[in-house]
Amino acid sequence: MADTISIPGYIAGTWTIDKAHSEVSFTVRHLMISKVRGTFKDFDATFVTAENPLESSVTAKALVASVDTNEPNRDGHLRTGDFFDAENHPTIEFVSTGARHDDGDFLVDGDLTIRGVTKPVTFDFEFGGFGGDPYGNTKAGATATTVINREDFGLNYNAALETGGVLLGDKVTITLELQALLEK
Repeated sequence: MADTISIPGYIAGTWTIDKAHSEVSFTVRHLMISKVRGTFKDFDATFVTAENPLESSVTAKALVASVDTNEPNRDGHLRTGDFFDAENHPTIEFVSTGARHDDGDFLVDGDLTIRGVTKPVTFDFEFGGFGGDPYGNTKAGATATTVINREDFGLNYNAALETGGVLLGDKVTITLELQALLEK
């Protein structure tokens, strides 16, 4: 039997993502001197919060074609076979495999699939809380982050710089700012 934890105001149920108040983003080192940020504008997720929070689950996906880095040429390149290969792999998907509480941190383990490659990842999960909106809906908020090596998922494109180093870093930070709606 899984351990249990107590979360103030916790509500068990099925939740759907509130896209208007959520964001799926990533950052990667560029030119070895700064970071570039991107988002996926089209995504979906369902959370099932169990009576025991550690038995909760999540399934999520983002449409690769919706990638947005505020630079249309770069976005187009990210959709090609050099990167995400949107034509053959139109979605990025996550399916949780478990949740745990470790030294005060809430962690969500799962399988992340990018470009047809599935690898285990762990998201640091920070609950923002539970509450109601002005329309009588019950909402939950959270932030989740993880760091992956893009090359583990077949995202190998890079270019050597004349000044030394490479165009892109290997590590990508994925950040999810989440707000979800309790299904009635």
